[in-house]
Amino acid sequence: MNVITAEQMREIDRLTIEGGVAGIALMENAAHRVAETMEQEFDPISRHNIIVLCGKGNNGGDGLAFARLMIGRGAKLRGVLAAPASEYTGDAKVNLERLKEEGVMPQMEIPQKLRERREVTLVVDALLGTGLTGPPKGRVLELIRSVKDFPEAKVVAVDLPSGLGGGGECVRADTTVTFTAPKVEHYLAEDAEENIGRLVVTQIGCPPQLVPPGLAVTHPQEFARLFAPRKKSSYKGDYGHVLVVGGAAGKAGAAAMAGLSALRMGAGWVTVACSDPSRLAVELMTAGLDDFSLEKKTVVAVGPGLGVNRELLTRLMGEAAVPLVIDADGLNSLDSSFKGRGMQTILTPHLGEMERLLGRKVGDRVEDARMFARERNVCLVMKGHRTLVALPDGSVSINLSGSPSMAKAGSGDILTGMIAGMVAQFPQDIALAVRAAVWMHGRSGEKAAEELTDKCVIATDLLAYLPKAIRDIV
Repeated sequence: MNVITAEQMREIDRLTIEGGVAGIALMENAAHRVAETMEQEFDPISRHNIIVLCGKGNNGGDGLAFARLMIGRGAKLRGVLAAPASEYTGDAKVNLERLKEEGVMPQMEIPQKLRERREVTLVVDALLGTGLTGPPKGRVLELIRSVKDFPEAKVVAVDLPSGLGGGGECVRADTTVTFTAPKVEHYLAEDAEENIGRLVVTQIGCPPQLVPPGLAVTHPQEFARLFAPRKKSSYKGDYGHVLVVGGAAGKAGAAAMAGLSALRMGAGWVTVACSDPSRLAVELMTAGLDDFSLEKKTVVAVGPGLGVNRELLTRLMGEAAVPLVIDADGLNSLDSSFKGRGMQTILTPHLGEMERLLGRKVGDRVEDARMFARERNVCLVMKGHRTLVALPDGSVSINLSGSPSMAKAGSGDILTGMIAGMVAQFPQDIALAVRAAVWMHGRSGEKAAEELTDKCVIATDLLAYLPKAIRDIV
């Protein structure tokens, strides 16, 4: 599913209106979509006491249109304005005037008796939409805080919980109804998961072809075919030979985990070149850091536990004519001016490593990932909560799987091996293989946490729960 920014949504609205759909009609349609969602979730709607918090922009206009619609259906409803009525303009003003014609005039204050009796059962948040810059303040902030006065009420946010992504306080919604396509904030704003609730994506009349590609959410059905049963006549050579290079003195465990995860992910062979082969599982082949061979290898993963070794990395980047997965100390060994070989070069930095690669702090994660992947001609896996996969063509995918349980040493080494294992099997579709590995890594963490709790999961547990993650989609 494609994801859009606030700026892109404004452009979609503009083009839709230029195409002959009135802005007031889009607002009316948005109100209907919110009403339909609420009637499905809270039927019968007539038994509820509803408060609608309305800002003075288009989001508030949606809320005012919704209020008029609900009153026409017999709902017990009170509208609350975030500013004096004289400050409402455009389509929001039109809907405010229409509401007055229905004999209802929204007020500036929530009656104290409603706060005291706790009779309100539904709160509709239509204060702020997308494109917020900075934390909310003034009257809007007061109304955001007022939602907490109704702890027993369910909260429905129109488009986006007000304040989300602004760096300050925000509404905590049980359901968020958005329009046309999900917005970046729904997935990448700080604390989005805690405040979005159930996300419902609805259509209000904007032509789907106006939604630009380039940013999407990874869905497991995209890569389910990669986990289909293997043919009966399978041979290990059908599934690639991964070489893991890492594990300097005292750090052989990192290379061991990467090698084992490549094997568990499905690679036919795995060789680990490290300082101490005694740390390796018996299923893994071994080599030394000074005497490994690239012959017949189909993927090379370099970095887990390696230590900074620019000479070795330079050699691999020059000699390895196969996909190269670079992680950990492999990233720290990169020259500041390096260029990759497109999808054949896969980098997997966490935030700190990404900032070293950029030479500055990460700002907009999506745009920084997109820029870096394009300029350096690499496939970039920017790890973290909501891991991003950016391709050399500038497209970016958001991964939604994962768990706090994975915040443990070794989780990144497991991911490196899983990516290498998937690429070994599907070298003709590296982008899909990488997205699949990232999703499976996160889903394995979720499965492990269900049984072991967030605290008790360790990196190798991810491999034990990988089969359960695979069974979720096949």
